[in-house]
Amino acid sequence: MTPGTLVLLHAPGGTAAAWGDLPEMLRSYGLDVVAPTVPDAGAGYVARASLIIAATDPAVPLVLVGHGAAGPLLPAVALAQRAAHRKVGGYVFVDAALPRPRREHDHSDAAPPVAVPADWPEAPCGYLRTHGAAGCEQAAREARLRGWPVAEHEPPVTIAQALGELIATL
Repeated sequence: MTPGTLVLLHAPGGTAAAWGDLPEMLRSYGLDVVAPTVPDAGAGYVARASLIIAATDPAVPLVLVGHGAAGPLLPAVALAQRAAHRKVGGYVFVDAALPRPRREHDHSDAAPPVAVPADWPEAPCGYLRTHGAAGCEQAAREARLRGWPVAEHEPPVTIAQALGELIATL
């Protein structure tokens, strides 16, 4: 797929600096990239991220890219974008936890902070496991079981190249 805008979302409690030079590398490939710093690590993360995305007037379709703990929040961010009539064309999880549907009886602390919409995923998903990322094996395995394309980043290929190639397969 060809994205209108890539939206790179860092984990709650972090900053856009977590992406390093990835946004600039992707821009050098001619891609429109939004990599906001979302200043809220709590329940307001989704609302703040959605407002920041809206303020950039992104081209659609959006590809939402979540890192780490931002992964489970992507469906809620997408729901806000769809409510604002911005099409979401895909999702990419980079060394990220995956969304889990909340069960009615699940009141544990392990439940996601936001509910996953019933129609999610309404767009293709992919998973990128970067070189040296620890603890992501299970999420990558689960993504494969869901039938999603999974890319394993290995040098000398850059993360930007691996991400671009993965998005092209969505």
